[in-house]
Amino acid sequence: MTARDATTTLQDAGRRASPESTSIRVRSLWGDAFRRLLRNKLSMVGLVIVVVTYIIAIIGPYITPYDYLQQDLMSIAQPPSADHWLGTDNVGRDYLSRLLYAMRTAVLVSILVPTISLAIGVVLGTVAAYRGGWTDGIVMRITDVVMTIPILLFAALINISIKEPVTNALRSLKERTGWGFLSSTVYVDYVIVFGLLALIMWETYARLARGQVLSLREADYVIAAEAVGASGPHVMRRHLIPNALSPLIVAFTFGMSGAMTLEASLSFLGIGIQPPGASLGSMISSAMSSWRQYPHLIAIPALVLGIITLAINFLGDGLNDALNPRSAGKQG
Repeated sequence: MTARDATTTLQDAGRRASPESTSIRVRSLWGDAFRRLLRNKLSMVGLVIVVVTYIIAIIGPYITPYDYLQQDLMSIAQPPSADHWLGTDNVGRDYLSRLLYAMRTAVLVSILVPTISLAIGVVLGTVAAYRGGWTDGIVMRITDVVMTIPILLFAALINISIKEPVTNALRSLKERTGWGFLSSTVYVDYVIVFGLLALIMWETYARLARGQVLSLREADYVIAAEAVGASGPHVMRRHLIPNALSPLIVAFTFGMSGAMTLEASLSFLGIGIQPPGASLGSMISSAMSSWRQYPHLIAIPALVLGIITLAINFLGDGLNDALNPRSAGKQG
């Protein structure tokens, strides 16, 4: 082969390997995780159930055939029929309408409570791990105290000590101002329950965020950012928290079902959302005295709660497999 032929061959190879003629597939952590999640059939089933359930809970109260508070004493505890698809409860309220409002409560608590808890936990855990020293010690001791608080006893204490004073204050404010929306104090239950659960559940996210930041704060990109003069809040916001999101997303998913179950448990015991507010737990509790005669009054809300929480857990398992580097390596 002559020198001229060799040059021509090299030029042809260069053109074939040029960026314009070669399609390079760029892979990312989130893209690979999403593809692994799509291959997990059980998680996809869970995702579909969660999305459908949340859509129904959001739009359901606008399409209900009856007011969820409307009582019909001539139709008490009726079985499912053409007029009442899921029957009526023990005071004659349409059970489907009641169920849709209870699902909305479950959806709200499963979104708001983990979101608030995540925000509190990530901030405290990140600051504790990054600052270290006495800051880390104080935050972790507070976390330990929160972990030791019995949830049900704490909920009962807060409900007894706060609910009645707040309700009386709102009534007094209504009398002075004449504001009509203060006549209903149903939302007091929601504020107390949501705030209570958020104050209890943040410690899980704080510990998880702290562990992740402790493993990341000595990384080269963090040291480089500090070397060029980046402030502590900037390093935490731009480098540490984004790289610690994977396990936090998984924990958030499981926190959704955990918050939903806790709210239903508190409402079942009479220290959560109470009538006229709608909750799956209070629906089950109200029907306990007549479960032998009207078992569907318990079966329907219990089945809905079980399906939703199980679907969320399936989704959480799939996210854990998709975002876990070890399982990712095994799947290739």
